[in-house]
Amino acid sequence: MKHFLIKYRFTNGTEDAWHQEIRRFIAALNADPAVAGKISYRCVKRRDGSDYYHLAAAADEHAIKALQERSFFPAYTAETNRVAGGTVEVLPLEIIAETNFRA
Repeated sequence: MKHFLIKYRFTNGTEDAWHQEIRRFIAALNADPAVAGKISYRCVKRRDGSDYYHLAAAADEHAIKALQERSFFPAYTAETNRVAGGTVEVLPLEIIAETNFRA
């Protein structure tokens, strides 16, 4: 598994519209046979703040490549950059240890 943390501060647009866009992206991930079941994606935000964190995981490099080839991916990436005012960090993560339970 490949894990990533995407983080930024929401600066442009309305939160409601952005949340709808995130939901559409996740629905596209779930519906696309090339990536469904191979990409995990979760978005959270700091309570009472404008900091957003997206937790993404891919089964392997093939899943990442398939995602990058989907037509909905560049549009979502561009919109993420727009709402973040152009400052988005994508951090590759390495799991050191974890519990048996995954929420």
